[in-house]
Amino acid sequence: MSVLRVAPRTAVVLTLASAAALATFTWPFFVPAQPETTARTGEAPLVFVIMLPVLVALVLAELSSGGIDSKALAMLGVLAAVNAALRPLGAGTAGIETVFFLLVLAGRVFGPGFGFLLGSTSLFASALLTAGVGPWLPFQMLCASWIGLGAGLLPSRLRGRAETAVLAGYGALAAYGYGLLMNLWFWPFSTGADTQLSYLPGAPVLENLHRLAVFSAVTSTFGWDTGRAITTAVAIILAGPAVLAALRRAARKAAFGAPITFAAPEPLPVKPVAPDPQTGVHGAQGDTSHQPSRPPQP
Repeated sequence: MSVLRVAPRTAVVLTLASAAALATFTWPFFVPAQPETTARTGEAPLVFVIMLPVLVALVLAELSSGGIDSKALAMLGVLAAVNAALRPLGAGTAGIETVFFLLVLAGRVFGPGFGFLLGSTSLFASALLTAGVGPWLPFQMLCASWIGLGAGLLPSRLRGRAETAVLAGYGALAAYGYGLLMNLWFWPFSTGADTQLSYLPGAPVLENLHRLAVFSAVTSTFGWDTGRAITTAVAIILAGPAVLAALRRAARKAAFGAPITFAAPEPLPVKPVAPDPQTGVHGAQGDTSHQPSRPPQP
């Protein structure tokens, strides 16, 4: 079960952001595109510029609905920094990827909105750290955001070994999905037009999908994607229970999502005092409203 709830306003922002992101990947299926190696190079800055307001809108929606607060934002920064430090440990070696397992676990604990933000910020921070900034970066950020989003939407009642197994299976499937989408990012523009795996402008969607599937199987599914899936699943199985417990304990101590209430101040206690020896009037210490005025003493 996620700690941070999903407010309707956040759900609307996530839906619109996901629909727009999906369009950036799939538009060549519906609008004929010319296979040019520089096509995505000019499109990537536009995608990145569009993403920034979406992320800001998501943060504002979470803040205004109470789904995220300053403590959760601090946790987001810490986890993004940890993920950015973990990624260089495996990236570039036979598909071994060390960034997704923490993204899946954090999305599970803190919810889909948090997972979406963590996916984008993690990949952006790691790209700055590893000099991996390029036209592929905004598409990597979108794919990672979907992984965190999906982890937060998994069934909430699972616990123990069943939860670990579901998260490991989800991590493996997400790794293959990430590879497929990243192939779709460049496939229509880089394979040329003279092969059986090439993108065909204006061809039926199913035909191009079949070509994409074959291209992915030949180039990445049985190599890089499988390495990424195995790494993510094994990391979740081995470290998942401990990391989930640590994240949930941190969330409980920080009281993420706790409602803020304001109560009227309680009146100060009134200490009774003995009656005045001259007038016999009872009163309270510090209270002279019931004491009659005395004439001045000669």
